[in-house]
Amino acid sequence: MNSQQSSPTAGQHLSRFFEPSKLGGLEKMRFTTSRRVEGSYSGRHVAKRRGGAGEFVDYREYSPGDDLRRLDWKAMGRTGRTYLKLFQDETDLRCTMVLDCSGSMLQGAPQQTTLRKQGLVLSPFVRAQRPDYSGSKLEWMQYFATALSHLIIVGRDAVGMCSIKRGIEQYLPASASLQQRGLLHDSIEALIPDGETQLASGLDDLLLQAGRRGVLLVLSDFLVGDFEQVLASFRKFRARGWEIITLHLIHPQEERLPEGNAFRFVGLEMDGEVNCQAHDLRKLYNERFEQHVSNIRSGVLSAGCDYHRVSTAESYLDVLRSFLVMRSA
Repeated sequence: MNSQQSSPTAGQHLSRFFEPSKLGGLEKMRFTTSRRVEGSYSGRHVAKRRGGAGEFVDYREYSPGDDLRRLDWKAMGRTGRTYLKLFQDETDLRCTMVLDCSGSMLQGAPQQTTLRKQGLVLSPFVRAQRPDYSGSKLEWMQYFATALSHLIIVGRDAVGMCSIKRGIEQYLPASASLQQRGLLHDSIEALIPDGETQLASGLDDLLLQAGRRGVLLVLSDFLVGDFEQVLASFRKFRARGWEIITLHLIHPQEERLPEGNAFRFVGLEMDGEVNCQAHDLRKLYNERFEQHVSNIRSGVLSAGCDYHRVSTAESYLDVLRSFLVMRSA
């Protein structure tokens, strides 16, 4: 892979979640699909259709091994640089990342209680005044989604993003261009978690907007009011030929109650406060938490989707490496 394709454009804003020096060893690994997808690059993924010129959609820089017949010779004559023309049916894999941006994704952030009590909402363009989300599920998701989107585009496939709170907050259709990588990284960096989770309604709206089928990668803690509605949305995507992969994000603080006696627990999605003696309910909490995780897993699998439980205590790089190895097996 040449350096021009892997490196950001000179002068371009570099997301603080993008760590290219740590991703170099992963750039030769492919994000593959276990099911048939739409595309035409022979030998890369199993395609539903082959051939056909399709509609021109974008350019990308030439990489060694690309088909020279797709070079734009006129552009090379004008600029002295080699570009390939991309057509609508030339991308084998189209991945749309669904990012849960509800208030519960603040879990683990040092300011989570203060933020929720103040009802703080900041413009995504005011980077210097952004609150501290370090250690939260949101931050882990931002690192993972930024890295994966980079690897997918380096692998010459298309990736898009849909952030969901009470509904769709932002939707970027899948594309394989280098400009798309910059848009995705900026959008992921600007995410602000807030409010309750309406994952099902967001997914239903996405289904109406999304065009060609592809891979839906859902990153969420699945702390939703009615999980059956989410499963119903998954089944709608599956009925239209989409492959769905879920990453169930769990913060260590959620897996077990903290050590100690009296606590005040503050809901992150406007669901009040609870004062309690932790030792009175520690065992019950552990049992119900494991039952919750089991219900999410069995429901996702029953809907014909892939399920992965992820602890945000793990390095996003380790999870990403294992995820890509498992997908390519």
